[in-house]
Amino acid sequence: MLRGLTAILAMLTAPAQAHPHLFVDADVALVYEAGTLRAVRLTWTYDEFFSLLLTEDLGLDPDMDGQLTGAERATLSDAVLDWPEGYEGDLYVTQGGRPVQLGARQDASVAFEDGQVIERHTRPVAAAAPGDATVRVYDPGYYTAYTVVTPVTVTGNAACTAQVRRADLIAATEKVDELLYGMPQDEAEVAFPEVGKDFADTIRVSCGG
Repeated sequence: MLRGLTAILAMLTAPAQAHPHLFVDADVALVYEAGTLRAVRLTWTYDEFFSLLLTEDLGLDPDMDGQLTGAERATLSDAVLDWPEGYEGDLYVTQGGRPVQLGARQDASVAFEDGQVIERHTRPVAAAAPGDATVRVYDPGYYTAYTVVTPVTVTGNAACTAQVRRADLIAATEKVDELLYGMPQDEAEVAFPEVGKDFADTIRVSCGG
């Protein structure tokens, strides 16, 4: 996750907890050109509580009127957009069960609207084949829980439609419990299993034919 949230996540995160600490509504737009997926545009809306913690931690909006000055907006953008090295952006695209390589983030911006932090960016698809695709937005460590906003938009190919399959949260939670139960206590306290994928909504793009 971004560097500006590291301290807050550390405060909120206890060892071996099977629940997230940041909730994000993920608006996903898939851009096709000549029948091939070329980019994924993402809008992440952070939950109100976490947005409040973040702005307070950064010393923003002290009068809590929901309006940021130009300098405050710059501070917020610097914090949110400073992705740490190795962070893959919580976006995963596959075709035929194989991972699709994504390019570096483009057109990144941050806004503060109605008390919530909103991050927008585009991930170009570096190498993809025409046709169907599967897209997931998730944090492997499940510190962040993403909910895909519907409908998912698809542009550039009228033959393609996107369907969202919601995660089976009960099954995912049971899996976490089983994994933690089978781990030594001291190990579970330092290495929470990477179960974010099990809690992820799945976008399936079908282009017919």
